[in-house]
Order: sequence, then structure tokens, then C-alpha cells
Amino acid sequence: MIKLSVLDQSPVSEGFTPADALQNTIELARLADKVGYERYWIAEHHAIVTLASPAPEILIARLGAETSGMRIGSGGVLLPHYSPLKVAENFRMLHALYPGRIDLGIGRAPGSGGLEAFALRRDRSDRIQNDDFEAQLVELLAFLHHEFPPEHPFARIKVSPDMPGAPEVWLLGSSSWSSSVAAKLGLPYAFAHFITPEDTSMCLENYRSNFQRSKYLDHPRAIVSPGVICADTEAEAKRLFPSTSRANA
Repeated sequence: MIKLSVLDQSPVSEGFTPADALQNTIELARLADKVGYERYWIAEHHAIVTLASPAPEILIARLGAETSGMRIGSGGVLLPHYSPLKVAENFRMLHALYPGRIDLGIGRAPGSGGLEAFALRRDRSDRIQNDDFEAQLVELLAFLHHEFPPEHPFARIKVSPDMPGAPEVWLLGSSSWSSSVAAKLGLPYAFAHFITPEDTSMCLENYRSNFQRSKYLDHPRAIVSPGVICADTEAEAKRLFPSTSRANA
């Protein structure tokens, strides 16, 4: 059975404001919840005037209060910009507010141009920013699930709020690299078909073939994310397409 979900970039349509875009996201989430969608994810983009959500965790908190049945989460938090502990705290807070409903989708892309990505960095040395992404992801999982070995100094850190359970972590990607890491760590995987549709089959097969059972997941679990325009008629969808194309440019 195919389950439908939404990945929302909060696009700012021509002639409207970012505030309008955020209100559209809230209204769409209410509708998706009402008609039975599985989950609703908020994307992260920075300094892009046609996309209104640079901080998915803030919008997720609002959507949790506006919905009741479907899962809500990030699609995704761009981990190279942040410390794993801070991401763990943000999403443990959301988990405490909406237990059993929070997804933490993690991405490696900058979600911006080069200058904006540099401005977001705390460490502005010559080190390649995402060269330790897998180590960051493992550290984040350890904070969320209390998995540091006893001799590790971070084992003494109590991540608050400390509630039973944890957000469900998904690895997002659009390449064989991300599918390999998701398989190696035994994480569910979301593939960005709308970015690299030609690689979808290959990456999903790579993920399934190399999946290693983990404490998080005992079998491969994947999402495919195509780009979709919804309207009452084909003519209206074609009218909306140019604005959508500019938002994703």
C-alpha cells in the first residue's frame, strides 16, 4: 500500500508575501491531516526569497498544534550547519510536545548559496564543512538514544527534555552516497526524486541491497519524493507551474 505524505518548501508565489506562504503551509497541513496523509515535512532553505522557511523546527511546533493525526517533521534539518546536541535538544522538545509524531529528517546539502552557507558556519576555517557528516549523524543518534559508551565525556550530558522514546530519524539524500550511509547505519531513507530523478532506481536498490539491520530499523524503509503540483484542473496546474519553477530555481 502506498502512503502519501507532503514535503513543503513553503514557496512564496508571485504577488504574495512570505507571511502568506507560511499561512498557506499551515492551511495545507490542516487539510493533509484532515484527509489522512501519513506525514508532513518542512524543508530548510536559507536566503532564498521564493522560499519562506529557514527554520523548520519553529514551523513544526506550530503545525503540531494545528494537526492531530499525522506525523510532522523536517525534510530536513541541514546538519552540517549545526551541533548535533542542539539539534537533539530542539527535536526532543518537539517530541515532548507531540510524542510519537515527530520525524527528524537530516540532510547534508547547504540549502543555500556558498556565501550564505559560509555565514551560517561557526567554524570558518578552510576545513570542508560536511566532510565529517557521518560522524555528526552518529553523534546526533547517540544524543537522542543515550548511546554514548560510559567512558565517553558526552555520556554525562542529559539531553532535555528527557522523555521516553525519541523522534524518528530519517536520512535524506539525492545520491548513492546518502543511500549507502542510510544502509550502513540502518536508518530509513528518503530520496529526493525531484532533484535527481535519473538516479532514483539505482539509489533505492543500493540502499535495499546494502541495508544493515540496526536498533533503529530491522528492514529497509524508503520514501520517494517527486515534485507535484495540485490543482482542480490541468489548466490551473499549468498556470501554477511557472511560479513553482521560479521557487525551486
